[in-house]
Amino acid sequence: MKSTVESLSPTKVKLIVEVPFEELKPSLDAAYKSIAQQIQVPGFRKGKIPPQVIDQRVGRGPVLEEAINDALPKLYSQAVSDNQVKAIGRPEVDVTEFNDKESLQFSAEVEVRPEITLPDLEGLEAQVEDLAISDDEVDEQIEGLRQRFGSLNPVERAVQDKDFITLDLSASKDGEKVEEAQATGLSYQVGSGQLLDGLDEAVIGLSAGEKKTFVTQLVGGALKGDDVDVEVTVTAVKEQELPELDDEFAQTASEFDTAEELTADVRTRLERGKRLEQAGEARDAVLEKILTLVDVPVPEGLLTDELAARKENLEQQLGYSGMTMEQFLEGEEQSQDEFDEDLKKRSEDAIKAQFVLDLVAEQQELSVNDQELTEHIVRHAQRSGVSPDQFAQHAVENNLVPSLVSEVVRGKALAYLVENATVTDASGNTVELKTLQPDGTYADPEAEGADEASDAEAPVAEPAKA
Repeated sequence: MKSTVESLSPTKVKLIVEVPFEELKPSLDAAYKSIAQQIQVPGFRKGKIPPQVIDQRVGRGPVLEEAINDALPKLYSQAVSDNQVKAIGRPEVDVTEFNDKESLQFSAEVEVRPEITLPDLEGLEAQVEDLAISDDEVDEQIEGLRQRFGSLNPVERAVQDKDFITLDLSASKDGEKVEEAQATGLSYQVGSGQLLDGLDEAVIGLSAGEKKTFVTQLVGGALKGDDVDVEVTVTAVKEQELPELDDEFAQTASEFDTAEELTADVRTRLERGKRLEQAGEARDAVLEKILTLVDVPVPEGLLTDELAARKENLEQQLGYSGMTMEQFLEGEEQSQDEFDEDLKKRSEDAIKAQFVLDLVAEQQELSVNDQELTEHIVRHAQRSGVSPDQFAQHAVENNLVPSLVSEVVRGKALAYLVENATVTDASGNTVELKTLQPDGTYADPEAEGADEASDAEAPVAEPAKA
């Protein structure tokens, strides 16, 4: 077999393949055997019909067609391997010439990974926001902890903001009750905005046993989005009593003896979380910086598939949340054209990032061991709400393991880029990332295995998804 490669663009090539007829013999024999099992000829047992009889009864053409269809995928794969073509996606194959008992010639146009040149990876610079913990953030966390240990006490007064109330709801449309929009005994905190628009304004000022009607839109059901009349009846009013922030509360709500120690721990935990957020910003900033320095052509077919996948995923999410595309765009303050352009840009950047990270992984000879793959599967399973065994079985059955391996390798490549870049905050301070652990603490750089743990598990190790 002879094959040559013609470059059509930076992301597409054309393979031209010439195959001597004798190399088709295994596929031709298989075709005769297959057809012999499908037909019946008097005087011959099923499956034992000679080729010349099949040619007479069925014709040579169908046999050759089946043989060529069987051989083409193998011949194409061999041509790709022989010419070291980095093919992606499905090829467009065209049989250009076929002479029975002489030769077969076909062409295959296929998209390929573009050839890209990386800059000096150790010279990358990126900037992130300062790590700052405000007193308001600490107070908010403390307030949340106090609410967890608070008590609800009935009150004999009208409803006020932040009260906890029990209520009944009854919706009607043009005087007719909406059966799926009736509810009794609902618990609700005034001001949370978790039920219906206009509910908070309607209940404030009502006492237990009083009712009020207001107009709103339903968020689900057959009348979703329609204006309906909703009658709300308050049946109970309670206010939350919060414990004082003192040493006694600290001992009750935590392992600390004093309120000062508890507050200091809250600040420390917030700082750890901010470090992880900052690490995520560093990851994005470094990747964005390198994409501005590298020319990465994007294959059209790959971009089309990526856009389709992202749109389908968004439609599913909107469906689960009961939101229309129009409502989503309104919330994003975007027109359809602006959204489409933004989605295309993000899709292109994600594909470019994959190409860059794959090349970095190849140059740095990064690989994945069983433990790293297992940990990645466990994280996927947790996000999917299934057991690791279930997710692993699903991955094997759907041939997703190579994709999972690629995700881990790209994560390690991104970690390599970030750790070898100079990342500073807005104030000019260097951001330490090499020893940052998944819990936001820093590993002892002198400790054995600290660097390995950082590379395998650090929060900068998850690349952007294409």
